[in-house]
Amino acid sequence: MPAVTADTLTLPRITVDETVRPRAVRSVTTAPTGYEGEGFPVRRAFAGVSQRELDPFVHMDQMGEVEYAPGEPKGTPWHPHRGFETVTYMIDGVFEHADSNGGGGEITNGDTQWMTAGGGILHIEKPPEWLVTSGGLFHGIQLWVNLPREHKLASPRYQDIRASKARLLSSADGGALVRVIAGEIGGHEGPGTTYSPITLAHATVSPGAQLDLPWRADFNALVYVLAGNGTVGAEQRPIHKGQLAVLGAGEAVRVAAGTGQPSAEPELEVLLLGGLPIREPVVHYGPFVMNTRAEVLAALEDYQAGRFGVVPAETLPHT
Repeated sequence: MPAVTADTLTLPRITVDETVRPRAVRSVTTAPTGYEGEGFPVRRAFAGVSQRELDPFVHMDQMGEVEYAPGEPKGTPWHPHRGFETVTYMIDGVFEHADSNGGGGEITNGDTQWMTAGGGILHIEKPPEWLVTSGGLFHGIQLWVNLPREHKLASPRYQDIRASKARLLSSADGGALVRVIAGEIGGHEGPGTTYSPITLAHATVSPGAQLDLPWRADFNALVYVLAGNGTVGAEQRPIHKGQLAVLGAGEAVRVAAGTGQPSAEPELEVLLLGGLPIREPVVHYGPFVMNTRAEVLAALEDYQAGRFGVVPAETLPHT
């Protein structure tokens, strides 16, 4: 269950003009499962979807949902990034972050860590030691947002977005809670600052309820199911946990929750993403997202030469 909840009857309501037709569904794909870092389970949300449909997004993993036993929680080793932004949204659980630019901290239960890698940075994400000892719930999202050519080598920066800062909204009938993390929905803005114009929101839809959201006509629109089942789009296409819907043109997005939900997942949980396509060449190699192969090779050379910074001395093992 998401950590951030609220009484929808007390929140601002989102309305959509009845004359606006919801976007239709272009495709629905099912995320394959895999492992990341030191071995934590993920669903590769964008697998099988073309970059043209995803633009300006590059990659997304659903991390967990998993209940770790003592000693099982895992993270990532130190690794580099250049040319994009990483967004880590913790729905439940705790993750620690540190980077070679001095940024970092702990994110937990609805917090978001927004790191602009820009020209190059080293970072690490891992569970705190107490969680490794005790075990516990771990569930989150990591999203990669592309940077346009003019900002590829921007200075790295870090945004620590606490759960309490997310903009909370309600559907017109009060049956859905929407948490706006970045961008704008119906005139309500989230706290995240982005180089590429995007919208990122997490919605919880009660069984049998329907959520209609106004959506910028020049944005693409993606709906990823974190939990539960329901329908999406003007044609009410069935969709369930681990599936991504790519929507077509239009000015509204519609999702609805099925009346019957799994006992462990009593509501439909969806991540809603949209952005203004950058429409530039993308060369994606491991932790680097650039415009040309030559730029990727330059990133590798800079990383190997130590130009992305150094791992803080206190994190190095003692000899």
